[in-house]
Amino acid sequence: MKKDADASALSPRELLRFVWTQLTSMRTALTLLFVAALAAIPGSLIPQRPVSPVQVTNFIEDNPTLGRAYDALGLFEVYTSPWFSAIYLLLLVSLLGCIIPRIGVYAKAVRAQPVQTPRNLGRLPAYAKIPARDDAIEAAEAHLKGRHFRVRRIDEPNATSLSAERGYLREAGNLVFHLSLVVLLIGVAIGVLFGYRGTSIVPVGGGFANTLSQYDELTSGAEFTDLDLDPFSVVIDDFVARFETGPVNTGQPLDFIAFARVTDRPGEPEREETITVNHPLEIGGAQVHLLGHGYAPRVTVHDGNGDVAFSGPVVFLPQDGSFTSNGVIKAPDARPDRLAFEGIFVPTAPVDSPMPQSLFPDPFNPELFLNAFHGPPREATGVPENVYSLNKDDLTQYLAEDGDLLRFRLKPGEEFALPDGRGTISFEGWQRWVRLQVSYTPGLPLALGSVLVGVAGLCLSLFIRPRRLWVRVRADGTAEVAGLDRAEGRTGLAESVGELGEAVLLTDPVLENDPGRSSGMAG
Repeated sequence: MKKDADASALSPRELLRFVWTQLTSMRTALTLLFVAALAAIPGSLIPQRPVSPVQVTNFIEDNPTLGRAYDALGLFEVYTSPWFSAIYLLLLVSLLGCIIPRIGVYAKAVRAQPVQTPRNLGRLPAYAKIPARDDAIEAAEAHLKGRHFRVRRIDEPNATSLSAERGYLREAGNLVFHLSLVVLLIGVAIGVLFGYRGTSIVPVGGGFANTLSQYDELTSGAEFTDLDLDPFSVVIDDFVARFETGPVNTGQPLDFIAFARVTDRPGEPEREETITVNHPLEIGGAQVHLLGHGYAPRVTVHDGNGDVAFSGPVVFLPQDGSFTSNGVIKAPDARPDRLAFEGIFVPTAPVDSPMPQSLFPDPFNPELFLNAFHGPPREATGVPENVYSLNKDDLTQYLAEDGDLLRFRLKPGEEFALPDGRGTISFEGWQRWVRLQVSYTPGLPLALGSVLVGVAGLCLSLFIRPRRLWVRVRADGTAEVAGLDRAEGRTGLAESVGELGEAVLLTDPVLENDPGRSSGMAG
């Protein structure tokens, strides 16, 4: 007990040294890596405020107690929270603390001479005692240097020996691999802090300017500001989608191409570019990807007073591979009643079926299926709403003459009059839209380069064979050759010792200690 008490009574300096030793151990680094992976899980399960602030607000309203607890713990901003940053920094420090001392040890080992020749070579895994030629030492030295061994010549009583070693790059590869992990963490941290990624739906014929107001969703790092957005603009002039029309794989997508005009900065000339799925547009440090596409029916809504309450294209989101698409049409300024519609756009509607299910992705027989709602005018609150869903709390669905819910379908050019003269809606046509993703990841080149360098270092640590060979030539004309592998699971040691023996002996050697030799060959 007294011994334990003495061990626990550490001075502040000894305590710091103990903590540093524990922090910089490989076991701690692996534990922190596992903890960081676990800590990232809530970020994929709980809505994040930088990505979806509206979802976070709704979550807190629906779950006030749990929402306040999550907010206090930083679970709505996992990747920028203090506790996640602490884990990340501790992991970085732990890796650096593991690697830096090993670099010093490796530097000393590289500068050092090969070790002294063991006194009893016969105890080594591969060994042979053979008659030596007159110039055995010179021949052995030439043989070893020709195979990239570092050689040290040692004068002994009544003998001369050579100590040779190679495989220093194995530890170098190991260090490079671990250093690449550190650089990878730094690259990821730079991307998380300063990068951004946002999406925007752009109607064909319309444009996108790289400003905050143009994004439908935007994820950004803690150090990101709107000043980091490159002031470029993209106009989508045309979009071509091709689908398989043959009897096999009908409707299978073949090609998507967006034809765009790009302006790098205001006042600079436009340039024409094409954007495809696997070939993003690069503007400065940002990349513009083509993520998806769909249809936007063009509708005009007249209210009960005969005024235009809404007119223009409405983005409908595809729900299947045939582009059966759902959407909402809102006319909050309609009077005397506020109007709204839930609809399904079908590019190729079935001729003899009332089901709103598209038969093919291209618009061969487009139709718009709608439900209509009305309600009292509502004062604008400034709270953002989801444009793809309809809040029906104070809305009433229109009824048909037979008392059922009112449902109707329109072809391009058709108009439908709402009951009781409450207004009309006309389906004027359709146009395509594309979803663009703009991403800027400043740490990506650093992270990608570190991965490539790390793989190269891992290959060195796996395939380089650290090996030591010795030759001792005695005054009586005999020579001993032996070898030792410094890593387990290696093969070819007996062959290397045999080749070294052939360089110094007069006849073929017989290895006395050969791991691959049967017991019947012992001599």
